[in-house]
Amino acid sequence: MFVNLIYVGKTPFAGFRRISVICSIRRISMARNKLAIILIVAIGAWAASSCSPIPNTDARIMTLTRGINGDPESLDPHRFSSTQAGDILRDIGEGLLSYSATGEIIGGVASSWNVSADGLQYTFHIRRDARWSNGEPVTAHDFVYSFRRLFNQGATSSSLDYLSSFENAQLIIKGEKPPSALGVTAQGDNTLTVRLESPTPYFLQLLTHPSSFPVYRPAIEKFGDMFVRPGNLITNGAYRLAERVPSSTITLVRNEHYWDNANTWFDRVIHHVLDPASEVARYRAGELDVTSNVDSGVFEIMREQRPDELKVAPYLGVYYYGLNLSRPPFKNNPMLRQALSMAIDRETVVSAITRRGELPAYSFVPPGVSNYEPQPLAYKFLSVKERHEEARRLYKESGYGPSNPLRFELRYNTVGGHKNIAVAVQAMLKNVLGAEAKLVNEEFKVFISNVVAMNITESYRLSWTGDYNDAQSFLQLFESGNANNLTAYSNDEVDALMKKAAAEVDLSVRRRYLEEAERLALADHPLVPVYFFVNKHLVQPYIRGWEPSLLDFHFSKHLRRDLPYLGVKDHD
Repeated sequence: MFVNLIYVGKTPFAGFRRISVICSIRRISMARNKLAIILIVAIGAWAASSCSPIPNTDARIMTLTRGINGDPESLDPHRFSSTQAGDILRDIGEGLLSYSATGEIIGGVASSWNVSADGLQYTFHIRRDARWSNGEPVTAHDFVYSFRRLFNQGATSSSLDYLSSFENAQLIIKGEKPPSALGVTAQGDNTLTVRLESPTPYFLQLLTHPSSFPVYRPAIEKFGDMFVRPGNLITNGAYRLAERVPSSTITLVRNEHYWDNANTWFDRVIHHVLDPASEVARYRAGELDVTSNVDSGVFEIMREQRPDELKVAPYLGVYYYGLNLSRPPFKNNPMLRQALSMAIDRETVVSAITRRGELPAYSFVPPGVSNYEPQPLAYKFLSVKERHEEARRLYKESGYGPSNPLRFELRYNTVGGHKNIAVAVQAMLKNVLGAEAKLVNEEFKVFISNVVAMNITESYRLSWTGDYNDAQSFLQLFESGNANNLTAYSNDEVDALMKKAAAEVDLSVRRRYLEEAERLALADHPLVPVYFFVNKHLVQPYIRGWEPSLLDFHFSKHLRRDLPYLGVKDHD
């Protein structure tokens, strides 16, 4: 239903004679009927008080513009690895479960679920009004096909480890059983049963991850890998893919068949692929409603000029330098790896370079993770002088010195302030150890491809953000064979502890296993934690529905615009 309220009159700005104000109010509820009446009064008041004009079409009002710091490498939920791809997938797809705007687990495609007393079997009841973007029903069979497809990707999928607690998942990953043996079955169109190998306390959180989203089988069978292209991609989320311009824009439009379409406000969402500096500039020009980041170069300016629009909150994420342990110079040389870690002054990085409230990282699991105490590196409590003295000693014992300096490549991607951090780290390593890091800057897709391949990389910047609030989300990166382990690190003791934790029902015992795993892994220094993130965004004052999120998930379907920023708030 549409209510078009049109006012034509004089504008207070020179060069304009007339404007039209059009407000479209979709699917008006009783509360919005009241709002429509209030809005008519507000328009008259606006005309009388010469407030700022708004666009003369409802297209802009009903469009949400967002920044994204990197072009997603894939929109296949079974083949993506980046945060950027995950953000788009959460707009266009939906799993059995989802998150509310404030971070609570809520029903997605599943309207309800039951868990067996032993925690090994979950039964999900599929909404009868769940639909694909072409109007066809989403059924339990779609999930069976999709889960099997995920595990049929083998080692090419960095997402299958999220659901490795499914019954027979590990045997399927090893090739010892076919995907059809996976512990997931459909009992008719609207009931799905999932069986686990062992109780998994965070299992429901896993079912919000994009790797658990269903894919539309007929499109895959017809188009193969090209099923992700605009026009081919059939999805089941609040939006569907309309257009994708590489390294420029990703345009989504409302999925009219989405089961909760009545509560989706924006008709269109445009994600603009931008580096952080350009993103803030576009925001300040009024071309973006929301940024995905706030560049360190303008953070203080925004804090002074637009404090109410700057959204800073705790975030489960860590910035680190990965070390490729599959090849020299870091293979079989833990003393060298520790020397590099101790030479980096994390406090200087966060106070002089990032400067947005980040915390120096001496563990890999960030603070704030549920039922867990991060395990710090032993030298956290040494002075900077003591760290550097020990770093030089280790550097020498590892076979390097003034006459034989370590020379290696440190890679980072073009987007963001990664160069500033890399330049600072390069100087620290040179000043403390005499090591020579050659900086290599690559476009995001090339960078990610090289990091994953592990053929030419030596060290590289990366970040890891929790897809669910549990230490396992971070510690999985230390497990041998885990697709997200991009350092080639392997430690039998760590693997054993992680397996014990996965099978443990007692949460306090499980916590001890995980904490010991982190201590052992960090003692081997397969990577260098640098700092813990805060999430930081700029959000225009007329955008409503934005809430703090430890996981930094902000679904477009949860956001709405004041109607249409005439001083009238949409509070229903």
